Amino acid sequence: MYLIFRCDCGRTMYSKEGIAHKKCVCGKNLKVKERRILAKAENHETASKMVRKFQEEKYGGLQFTTADKI
Repeated sequence: MYLIFRCDCGRTMYSKEGIAHKKCVCGKNLKVKERRILAKAENHETASKMVRKFQEEKYGGLQFTTADKI
C-alpha cells in the first residue's frame, strides 16, 4: 500500500506504507505519520499516476519544452 500526501511547499508525493520519513525535493524531511493522507494506492504505478493528477490539479497541466524554444 502506498500513501499520497503533500509537503508544506505544496509538492505531492507518495511513500510506501510503514516508512517513517520522506524527504521532499525542497529539502524538508517529513514524518509520514504526521501528514494528512490524500489518497491510498495499491502499487507504485497507480501512486505515481495519482501524484501526477494531484500536481496537475494544483498547478495546471505541465508542458515540458527545451530551452531553445522559450
